[in-house]
Amino acid sequence: MKRMMTMMVLCAAMSLAVSAQQTVNDNNTPLHLMKPEYRTGYGVPAVQDVKRTIDGVLRYIDAETPPVLVDKKTGREVTQLKDITADTQLKQGGFRLTSYEWGVTYSAMLAAYEATGDEAYRDYVVKRHRLLADIFPYFQKIYAQNKQIDGNVRRVVDPHALDDAGAVCCSMIKSQLMGASTDHALRPLIDNYTDYIMNREYRLADGNFARQRPHKNTVWLDDMFMGIPAVVYMGKLTGDTRYYDEAARQVELFASRMWVEADGLFRHGWVEDMDPHPAFYWGRANGWAILTLCEVLDVLPAGHPQRQAILDLMRKHAAGLARRQHHTGFWHQLLDRNDTYLETSATAIYVYCLAHAVNRGWIDAKAFGPVALLGWHAVQSAVNEKGQVENVCVGTGMGFDAAFYAHRPVHVMAAHGYGPVVWAGAEIIRLLRLQHPKPNDSAVQFYDAEVPTHQPIFNYDGTIRY
Repeated sequence: MKRMMTMMVLCAAMSLAVSAQQTVNDNNTPLHLMKPEYRTGYGVPAVQDVKRTIDGVLRYIDAETPPVLVDKKTGREVTQLKDITADTQLKQGGFRLTSYEWGVTYSAMLAAYEATGDEAYRDYVVKRHRLLADIFPYFQKIYAQNKQIDGNVRRVVDPHALDDAGAVCCSMIKSQLMGASTDHALRPLIDNYTDYIMNREYRLADGNFARQRPHKNTVWLDDMFMGIPAVVYMGKLTGDTRYYDEAARQVELFASRMWVEADGLFRHGWVEDMDPHPAFYWGRANGWAILTLCEVLDVLPAGHPQRQAILDLMRKHAAGLARRQHHTGFWHQLLDRNDTYLETSATAIYVYCLAHAVNRGWIDAKAFGPVALLGWHAVQSAVNEKGQVENVCVGTGMGFDAAFYAHRPVHVMAAHGYGPVVWAGAEIIRLLRLQHPKPNDSAVQFYDAEVPTHQPIFNYDGTIRY
């Protein structure tokens, strides 16, 4: 027995010795402070690194979206407005100046200008808005005569869908409000877009924006963003409260059909005569939804009777999204299906919205700040050396089976990723300047004030703890 006790003591001593040796690695670093090999980065990024990423995107899309007119028959540049004919078109680049994706990009560029003070972002928007404003009356006259004009200009002159109108209109209103476009006349374009949204867009019997595809009386979650932000911003531009009321009513109508309380997410599609209504939680559509809620909350007056309900909905949606984030920082193409691919455009929209909501004080920085920063690392990893955004789902209709969404292609020329990446980067820059993130015990934490220590582990009062 005595010999057995002696052996147990020796074994315990040897175990302690081995344990002591294992508290440091070959570089004499304590094991608990060793950094894991994160796939997409981790920690608190530097403002200059964030800006470097979105600067790369700006350079790329500036080259891909020339604000130039050409003659489609000869290819020659049209430099004089008086020379515009039915054969004149916007010069084709990688992306279209008048698409809803580029409406998102214009808004993102204006946000980047406000966050960084870099006039290159503002100028990108002003040049393209100015061109559209300058050519608008000329193409209006030609279109009235023969209905034959460049399709990309037709979206401005005669919108046929919310996709044609809402996002670009909203960007123009923002440009007017911030004084970026005082030297050219955007108001006729804004009024033309708004007339389509308010008076000509197809609706259900109760007024909910709707489409006639893929089935009669179908509601698309995408149309929250394609219509509502322009309406609410028109309220801010004009002071007319009917725009505020209509925007709030549309949020309520969409939520009544699309919001799934049990999952904290929005379904992508709703069809009037379908029973039951399947819930496919497409990532980018949920992005359009929470982005809409943020846009509405930015300008809806504090005393509006529906503001609190919209704020509550945004908070519940933020919580539903946060708990589905992949450990790399991305979100899945179908949010509740981990067997679908990780997608960049939705991730970037969520990063912007969560960071924006934190910065506005709508949601708790301690809970959602780390989610936004992790998401930014993912977004940053998807921007290649050319400034292209990778792993972006191409344009997507509506489906009622998982395979449709899971197998949608991704491509660097999918325009949907560029605006969200710039918008996300701009808001992360604001987050880093307004909030107080700091690693503690290797984890990103957000504090109410700057923490006065650079130690790797510390108590809240700044004292060191090991």
